[in-house]
Amino acid sequence: MSFKVLSAEISHETNTFNVYPTTLRSFEDRYLLKGDQAIATRGDKNTELAGLLDVGRDYEWDVNHVISAAAGPGGKVTRAAFDALTAPLIAAADNNWDGVFLMLHGAMVTDFCEDGEGEILRRLRAIIGPDVPISVTLDSHANVTMQMCNLAQILVSFTTYPHVDIRATGRRAAELLQRTMTGDISPRTLRFHQPMLEEANGGRTDLGPMIERHALARAFETRKGVYAISINGAFPCADIAEVGPTVLVTCDGDCEEHRKIGNTLADDIWARRHEVLNAYMSSAQAANEARSWNASAGPLILADYADNPGSGAYGDATGLLSALLEAGVGNACFGPLVDPVAAAYLNAQPVGAEVTLPIGGKTAPEFGGGPLRVTGIVKWAGDGRVVGSGPILGGLERSFGPTAVLHVVGIDILIVTIAHQILDLKQFETFGIDPVSKSVVALKSMQHFRAAFAPIAGRIIVCDSGALCTLHYGSMDYKFVPRPMFPLDPSPITSTNASGNGADRHR
Repeated sequence: MSFKVLSAEISHETNTFNVYPTTLRSFEDRYLLKGDQAIATRGDKNTELAGLLDVGRDYEWDVNHVISAAAGPGGKVTRAAFDALTAPLIAAADNNWDGVFLMLHGAMVTDFCEDGEGEILRRLRAIIGPDVPISVTLDSHANVTMQMCNLAQILVSFTTYPHVDIRATGRRAAELLQRTMTGDISPRTLRFHQPMLEEANGGRTDLGPMIERHALARAFETRKGVYAISINGAFPCADIAEVGPTVLVTCDGDCEEHRKIGNTLADDIWARRHEVLNAYMSSAQAANEARSWNASAGPLILADYADNPGSGAYGDATGLLSALLEAGVGNACFGPLVDPVAAAYLNAQPVGAEVTLPIGGKTAPEFGGGPLRVTGIVKWAGDGRVVGSGPILGGLERSFGPTAVLHVVGIDILIVTIAHQILDLKQFETFGIDPVSKSVVALKSMQHFRAAFAPIAGRIIVCDSGALCTLHYGSMDYKFVPRPMFPLDPSPITSTNASGNGADRHR
């Protein structure tokens, strides 16, 4: 039997402290594609859509994919953008579908509700009714809500951070949808939560406690009636009621054994909340390390965790760059520095010109430093289109918009218009910067950079420059998270894993 499956991708990770609203143009800047366009450009890459299509071909589904849309992490999604993005899905929903497959992030906040994904599901359920199975893929930095679990039978998150298993996650979620549509299984998803802003290491899976948790989760998945277990590290830059790490157990019922599985994993997240893997340097400390680095073993990769555009930071903080310049670090590159004004000015200059101008620090100087006045040589200017080649972005396109490279006393500075974190070597190489030949590569990213940059690194260090995604959470104005909340409140806080009650199906 060939099943009719409706699918859509609407993805955003919302940093509620970011003052810039996420508009429809924000989605256009990353990608906003009609169904056929999405299949043509994303249907054979490391995407959830590719995983869906793999399984759809295996079972001869009739897939109607209506939209693929994603914006870079940023401020709250406007109602106008949200309504426009959901319109194709809602318009197509009034049909006789056997199943629905949604590719969501799990941490969308809009300017009219805290739970963007829950609102998508609510609008969809109002049309398709309570019984059509919905399978959802999530980023492992989702802040999963009870509404999401109540409205979708299947929720499956990435198991890797850096996210190299995106296509595989699409396949897993699609296989479960197939089994549900045939009547082989009747799943639901239970949710288990802890009073924390995030898992101790943000869900990092290349080393540390998450390796053991995922091994245990895979073992639990071999048990009868357990179909998928997702461990979400959460997204802490969201001042909302249902923030924090969750364990999701997609299974055939709410029973003691399934609760024990969820509680075991969630309780371990709480018990190991002090086991932090990264040692975060200040900008000055990082610059001192860079100044004395011997690159014979490979470049020093210096990641500014706090100014990561991939978590909704502005990407224009100058504190680390200023420290590197002051320390006299040479044979280095730095990027991206998000500054549309500077990028436009540099694009109007000839390559080779010497210029003096302020760069960066224009949005919120109190977070990571204000504008930095520099004199340098324009080395590259033009369109910032990049096609990735690494484990995450391989074959996928990103655009920095108008882009320039300014060489300032030993440092090639990548100045861009559109904010993206560094995920791929091509994000430097495309603009004439060879990271492998540099002594120091300073980049704005938290963890994803490791997939492409760890193989070339002589050493990796991480820095908290004090920008918008600082680990000093007490400096942020949280108003809506429930209290007490770790680490905002001093110990002792007791585990409150009371939401191990999952979701009563569609009630």
